[in-house]
Amino acid sequence: MSIERQGNAADGLSWFKSSHSGPNGGDCVEVAMDAHRVHVRDSKAAGDGPVLRVGRNEWAAFLALVG
Repeated sequence: MSIERQGNAADGLSWFKSSHSGPNGGDCVEVAMDAHRVHVRDSKAAGDGPVLRVGRNEWAAFLALVG
């Protein structure tokens, strides 16, 4: 898996999307990080959809469980 940078959004974050999402979108999430949190959103509703925000430690625990 690799990541594709989606650029700087209006929210000032640099969003990344997994290469597993494919060129047609599909069911995928985008992830961005700031100093304290990890932000997760649906790539199909990136501009106006909800954003899940979790602490960096919680994100690391999540990745350890699914990885």
